[in-house]
Amino acid sequence: METILSPHSLSPLFNPKPSSPKILLSSLQPKSNSLSLTKPIISSLKKHQLQSLKPSLPIPTSWFSYAQQGLAALALTLALNFSPLLLSGNALASEFDVLNEGPPKETYVVDDAGVLSRVTRSDLKRLLSDLESRKNFHINFITVRKLTSKADAFEYADQVLERWYPSVEEGNNKGIVVLVTSQKEGAVTGGPAFVQAVGETILDATVSENLPVLATEEKYNEAVYSSAKRLVAAIDGLPDPGGPTFKDNKRESNFKTKEETEEKRGQFSLVVGGLLVIAFVVPMAQYYAYVSRK
Repeated sequence: METILSPHSLSPLFNPKPSSPKILLSSLQPKSNSLSLTKPIISSLKKHQLQSLKPSLPIPTSWFSYAQQGLAALALTLALNFSPLLLSGNALASEFDVLNEGPPKETYVVDDAGVLSRVTRSDLKRLLSDLESRKNFHINFITVRKLTSKADAFEYADQVLERWYPSVEEGNNKGIVVLVTSQKEGAVTGGPAFVQAVGETILDATVSENLPVLATEEKYNEAVYSSAKRLVAAIDGLPDPGGPTFKDNKRESNFKTKEETEEKRGQFSLVVGGLLVIAFVVPMAQYYAYVSRK
């Protein structure tokens, strides 16, 4: 029996080309799929890396902010320590603190300059409290280092009097004594009754003698207490104890006068001349004696 093969049945055997592309395509398809899968993996890795880097960005940002804060604090510290305006801030604050705090309640002293001792404070309290109990006059003493808001101590004393005792009734029997330590000056002011009780003579003498003379010698305790005793004595009608005077401290000169220089020069010439004579005559006499023996 013969088996007759039709051309359709032999076509798969003798014509493999049509089927081979299908096989190749099917075999290459996974590769193409694998390649297509690698691209999103790489892109996803890049995205992951970028996302992982984003949280680390605030670190230099926070460090920079800390550096800015540190520089700002350093600049503020330098400004507080070296600014000329702030150097005088203590004086400005002292002046206005004295004005705003008002008169002292338990004592008669506002020692803003910090130059009065405890003994002086106690002596002033005893002296001025006794005056107030007897004569009904109240005197406050103020010390400050430097004045910048007012031209002199008199303007500042008037300002303190007006701020502490706004009405004439309140400041009628009040007195204010100001001592400026850096300027070595002082001032005395008060209400009408106080000025009349003390008198212009004692007021001027206290301002021109007690306060500046002793302040120049940096005897601030004595300047304040001697002024207080002088004002109290004037109110009580007692003799004026007086005040200190400038001492004429002339230093002796170490330079010689012309007459002393001439006298010393003559003596020096005699001594030098005698030494020269001895230096020349003695060797010559020795040589002459030696030659004459031969």
